Amino acid sequence: MSTAGEKFQRLVEIMARLRGPNGCPWDSEQTFDTIKPYTLEETYEVLDAIDRRDWGELSEELGDFLLQAVFYAQMAEEQSLFRISDVLDAIIQKLIRRHPHVFGDESAPSASDVKRIWGEVKAAEQREKGTRNHGLLASVPRALPALVEAQQIASRAAHVGFDWETPEQVIEKLHEELGELDRARRAASPTELENEIGDLLFVLVNLARFVKVDPEQALRRTNAKFRERFSYIERKLAERGKKIEESNLDEMDELWREAKR
Repeated sequence: MSTAGEKFQRLVEIMARLRGPNGCPWDSEQTFDTIKPYTLEETYEVLDAIDRRDWGELSEELGDFLLQAVFYAQMAEEQSLFRISDVLDAIIQKLIRRHPHVFGDESAPSASDVKRIWGEVKAAEQREKGTRNHGLLASVPRALPALVEAQQIASRAAHVGFDWETPEQVIEKLHEELGELDRARRAASPTELENEIGDLLFVLVNLARFVKVDPEQALRRTNAKFRERFSYIERKLAERGKKIEESNLDEMDELWREAKR
């Protein structure tokens, strides 16, 4: 039986063949930029499989996700940029370097200690590389989904003390933002409404951080719950010989309450 390492090497070889002479025309013409959308798609498919607790599907989706790294590395090797072995070396060295409490003499009895060490090692790495300091939030990618970006920048600001002290203070700020949103709504100002909706969402992300809830995961679960309940409405209406367009809000609301039971 092949080892995991041998199977990984086989995957690397298959990717090289697909990109090589007499390989696959589609794979051969791909670039870093054309593969990016697939990387994002595969990421969300992994998250979806986890949400559904579909472990067989997750195994398959992780294979697709792993292929993305191999695909990028193969294209990089063709341009003499780096090889897959360099990718593996980089992550192995980083994990060892950033876990001195496991592989070295540091002590980290709690998760907060681990985060502190991780931040200190990362800062030292940037100094060693001569990375120019563009500010605390500069390393948070702007291409992240907005909810994730808000979570990361709020966490980093909080790490240096720019934060509320209690969840109650965040809730108070939430009520303040709701008031501002209502005033913007009454003024019928689209720009101001957008600003206030953004402020409200940002405060909600901070509230989630205070109560230790992942806002992205929370919203994904709510989306899944809405899908399930709305599908229930559609099924029940179909049993009555109706299309959803032929129903009304009262009937749909009654079925919605049924779905919640």
